[in-house]
Amino acid sequence: MGNTIRALVAFIPADSCQNFVVRDLREMPLDKMVDLSGSQLRRLPVHVCSFRELVKLYLSDNHLSSLPVELGQLQNLQILALDFNNFKALPQVVCTLKQLCILYLGNNKLCDLPSELSLLQNLRTLWVEANCLTQLPEVVCELSLLKTLHAGSNALRLLPGQLRRLRELRTIWLSGNLLSDFPPVLLHMPFLEVIDVDRNNICYFPSLAHLSSLKLVIYDHNPCRNAPKVAKGVRRVGRWAEETPEPDHRKARRYALAEGSQEAPAPPPPLPPTNS
Repeated sequence: MGNTIRALVAFIPADSCQNFVVRDLREMPLDKMVDLSGSQLRRLPVHVCSFRELVKLYLSDNHLSSLPVELGQLQNLQILALDFNNFKALPQVVCTLKQLCILYLGNNKLCDLPSELSLLQNLRTLWVEANCLTQLPEVVCELSLLKTLHAGSNALRLLPGQLRRLRELRTIWLSGNLLSDFPPVLLHMPFLEVIDVDRNNICYFPSLAHLSSLKLVIYDHNPCRNAPKVAKGVRRVGRWAEETPEPDHRKARRYALAEGSQEAPAPPPPLPPTNS
């Protein structure tokens, strides 16, 4: 249904697009999903808000900068996609949708998130990548069930210490920010499984070997002088990633001796005596 709408809307002038969408959505979809992604919308058709059993609403890749208060009627909504729009602030009505589990806010113009976001206590996944965040809003640290946080491609320089409260957090994506140090708070989150700090300005990585749940760490494209040490079985993506995570000191000594012997080669063996 959603693909059909997008294909047809592509041939309709932007001024007529709103009316077309309203006419097309007359009844509640059987799958309880409405996909209006890429429909050139400048405002959400209020008629959609009458589908009170709606579970999934995709509004990605439009021209939205606000949402109607009627959206608050969708109290069964679990997935809301608002990415690739023109939001400079998150509409307050989103914070009233208390059944939300997944919220996509990436590729907008958000500089902060409202404190009311803490009302979304069922939120498991939050995407805020490619916005204008210079710091991670502290309200994120109040989302106690959050499992996945995508905050890449912003301008983050550090993470709040309160992030350690998120004991359900398993995956954190921070690529493409302005981190000059590995965030210390992550060292106190042993339940993390995936850490992505690709494309930052980190020069030195502390040991991550004590993070018992860690499965993957991505640290490529940093001006680092070392690779993070990790426990056996943890995959690393970045410079020196193929080296043994926990160096064998006996091998290291042999390598050092070998290098030393190359710098000062042994004298050649004496020539055999000649018969005179």
